Amino acid sequence: MKLFNYFRSSASFRVRIALQLKGLGYDYIPVHLVRGEHHDPAYTGRVGDALVPTLLTDDGVALFQSMAIIEYLEDTAPGQGCALLPADALGRARVRALAQAVACDIHPLNNLRVLRYLTHELGVSEAQKNAWYSHWARSGLEAFERQLVLLAQQRAAQGLAPSVYCWGAAPTLADCCLVPHVFNCQRFNVPLQGLPLTMAAFAACMALPAFQQAQPSACPDYQP
Repeated sequence: MKLFNYFRSSASFRVRIALQLKGLGYDYIPVHLVRGEHHDPAYTGRVGDALVPTLLTDDGVALFQSMAIIEYLEDTAPGQGCALLPADALGRARVRALAQAVACDIHPLNNLRVLRYLTHELGVSEAQKNAWYSHWARSGLEAFERQLVLLAQQRAAQGLAPSVYCWGAAPTLADCCLVPHVFNCQRFNVPLQGLPLTMAAFAACMALPAFQQAQPSACPDYQP
């Protein structure tokens, strides 16, 4: 497999985590977003849109959208590495909801093309752009924390052990989405205090080699 991605893209980061957790080998193909390499016709002609990541399967099929790619990896290698979705339907729904809270509610407001539109087209200042980022990133994490609190209460009522990660005793799709967002918050100096369950899950993830090996600074195209 080949993964076309950018080291700082949180969507790419999600897929790198999933590949590491599943123990799946892949070729790392850098696509530098800031330099505009995602607009190269050689790339857009393959994927149909100027976005990362793209996974090129062993059969030569190009897959896009990080959530779909991760579920494809889980579907095609269900018994390999860490299961990214629980075995039960309710657990899978819980994990997908947490993952989508990040990927669908928080991330779209703060990705690179939105931030560039704010500054280049709408003329907002750097301080205003950062205030936008911080507001939506922090409010999204506060909502995520509330969800974790409710899930913890439900687990306790069902006699289940407290979650070490976002859901349960092993990292899942939800953790694949949470960790890149927290990385971005750290980069933009978003306050992270007052989020005990969220940050505990993040810390548990970052203690694992799979997350360390997938982080931006471990990528071959990393630039500080």
